[in-house]
Amino acid sequence: MSSKSTLTESPRTPPREAVRLVLVDRDALARRAMREEITASGEFVVAAEVADEDDAIDIVRREHPDLVLIDIGYPRMEGIAIGKELRRQLPSTRMVFCSITDDEDTAVRALRAGAVGYVRKDLDIGPLSRALRGALAGEAAISRQLGMRLIEELYRQSEPGPRLRPAGGELTGREWQVLDLLIDGSGTADIAETLGLAVETVRSHIKHVLRKLGVRTRSEAVEIARRLRGRRS
Repeated sequence: MSSKSTLTESPRTPPREAVRLVLVDRDALARRAMREEITASGEFVVAAEVADEDDAIDIVRREHPDLVLIDIGYPRMEGIAIGKELRRQLPSTRMVFCSITDDEDTAVRALRAGAVGYVRKDLDIGPLSRALRGALAGEAAISRQLGMRLIEELYRQSEPGPRLRPAGGELTGREWQVLDLLIDGSGTADIAETLGLAVETVRSHIKHVLRKLGVRTRSEAVEIARRLRGRRS
């Protein structure tokens, strides 16, 4: 018997397999920046890039990626429309939308389209990697602020009483908040301060409310809301 001791090496942990993504963005420079950011850690591989939204479904079907990262804004067919079609044709595909803005209304629409996350394009690699990994692990890849917005949406849906049914489409949760403040007599600047929004963002919400209610002025919108919701000044 040999006196030489035998060392048993513990088995090495196999490296974690890289996550395969398909990147959908019409802007070549934006795709390049996102690709470099995503692949910097070695955790992710961009299996394919798509510029033309019409090709997105076919390429995702061909590549079978772990995740699809979609730019929210397309001039002709929004990224949300791509997401809806992906959801319809490939329901098991996980999608995360990316954007240069923090527009919560758009983020909610993206999640309703079937996305499991909504991230900013300018996230650092650490938070971005965690968000994408979380999306694959069954977590919602969203900010805390957006999570609170979703809680507010659920609360509003549970509120008793009559609900306004606009002919031009349902008001979003944020639009309801703006309309409630208009009913209470708040001006644009006051609403912006109360909700923590930019004045231009509030003006945009008000414009959407007027369009959906089919009216031209704020006073008309307030009158309709008071009458249908049983509110009085």
